[in-house]
Amino acid sequence: MSSIDWCVLGITLLVIVVYGIWKSRGTKDIETYLLADRKLPWYHICLSVMATQASAITFLSGPGQGFSDGMRFVQFYFGLPLAMIILCITFVPIFHRLNVYTAYEYLEKRFDGRTRLLTASLFLVQRGISTGITIYAPAIILSTLLGIHITYTILLNGLLVIIYTVYGGTRAVSYTQMLQMAIIFSGLFFAAYLVVHMLPENVGVKEALHIAGKMNMLNAIDTHFDVNNRYNIWSGIIGGLFLQLSYFGTDQSQVGRYLTGKSVSQSRMGLVMNGLVKIPMQFFILLLGVMVFVFYQFRQPPVFFNQVEINKLESSRFSDTFQVLKKEFAILHQEKKKDVEGLVMALNSDDKAAIDAAREKLHIHRQKDTAFRGELKRLMQKNDPGADTNDTNYSFLVFVTTQLPKGVVGLLIAIIFLAAMGSTASGLNSLASTTVVDFYKKILKKDGTETEYLAASRWATVAWGLFCVIVAMYAGKLGNLIEVVNELGSLFYGTILGIFMVAFYMKHIEARAVFIAAIVGEVFILVAWKINLTAFLWYNLLGCVIVMVVAQIIQGKKIPR
Repeated sequence: MSSIDWCVLGITLLVIVVYGIWKSRGTKDIETYLLADRKLPWYHICLSVMATQASAITFLSGPGQGFSDGMRFVQFYFGLPLAMIILCITFVPIFHRLNVYTAYEYLEKRFDGRTRLLTASLFLVQRGISTGITIYAPAIILSTLLGIHITYTILLNGLLVIIYTVYGGTRAVSYTQMLQMAIIFSGLFFAAYLVVHMLPENVGVKEALHIAGKMNMLNAIDTHFDVNNRYNIWSGIIGGLFLQLSYFGTDQSQVGRYLTGKSVSQSRMGLVMNGLVKIPMQFFILLLGVMVFVFYQFRQPPVFFNQVEINKLESSRFSDTFQVLKKEFAILHQEKKKDVEGLVMALNSDDKAAIDAAREKLHIHRQKDTAFRGELKRLMQKNDPGADTNDTNYSFLVFVTTQLPKGVVGLLIAIIFLAAMGSTASGLNSLASTTVVDFYKKILKKDGTETEYLAASRWATVAWGLFCVIVAMYAGKLGNLIEVVNELGSLFYGTILGIFMVAFYMKHIEARAVFIAAIVGEVFILVAWKINLTAFLWYNLLGCVIVMVVAQIIQGKKIPR
């Protein structure tokens, strides 16, 4: 990056941190630290909920997902609006009426302490690992820009977020997230404009969309029912509904956002607005990745977007073989470019026969690209069995750092860091609140003072921050991060949601039955995931249904206490 980019990046991050510290001054008790005194308006809640969900993973892997797989992933969010309605009717008023710090306090009132601790433990495992992955995402950027090993950038990024969250708590997180989202939206719209502006003169938005469509990249809706297909309209609406219900209704990182609302109506409004805005936002982010894909049909892309792995090959005994592959790649790109230009000419002349012919040629090129990448990955693994052969997390980053003008690069890198700070801070804050409220305050220090609980919250934030840094060290081996986070959540969310559904809607079920059902449900989901029984979104539905059905069966047998 240029000195201008570094200045833009530094100033943006400094303003956010100073603003958060200034807004969070005067934090003296646990309610202020964890729930911002429950005084935030609906627009704070909406932006805070979105910022918590929209991590650096969204802005790195989101466009990368669009670049590599098209628009299919947007179906993942189709169950979100319905989930928001259910939450506003059921979850929000109950949590507000009980005046709880965490969602899991309600389970002790409804069942017993054992069920509360089991559910809180499932959350801590899932959210701890997920937050570690969100720390990894921006560390990729620093590693790429500075040319140093990613371990050092993980440590740097993790420690900065820990310090920021330990000091400010929920109030700092919420106020900075509002400013972060304003900067993020502005930067993304500007990036989209620049992508289109950098296309050839005879290629506008309409032509770019046609090119993407002919290359099967605008596959936003898939109506075929297939439980092994990760993204179709059915898995999105049904599986996605249960995932979003559990995420927003039982995950403390989100529940903690709308518990800060000054009233039930403010919390409801914040959630409803999030449901309305999130799908268009994600559609736009994926489409940005598709536009970058179209850009690289006219401009030769890197042979592989992860430059670290390329450097390994160039300095290895397979260097000569790699140079041959690079020449082959350049030839393949030039051939494809000619056919893409032919498609543009056919589109401008509305020659349907020529359009169909060009489409067939481009389909063949996609097959050749896939075969070439397979050959390159085999060479990378031959050189280093532990090589990271998935570069989708790097595609948008490489585009930003190599193609965009000075100043804009720094702004977009700042956006990714802001998203990382917001979501990671929310994750650490929710981990600390659950640890202190559901474990420390309940088991270890039942009659502690506010000062002791505040200190414990800060120490819990430090401990979970260090745990997440350790997780981040291994995140690079997991594949596309946006898929990994949601797949990980699906292993736990169904069971957790099932417990809450029993609590809300099956009033005759007692504690023993739901506790055993939760264990049965979680074991089943982990086994199903291990044997790859179905696409991961369906685990949310399966886990929830199993808990409810098994609890009913056990309760019907009236297990003695």
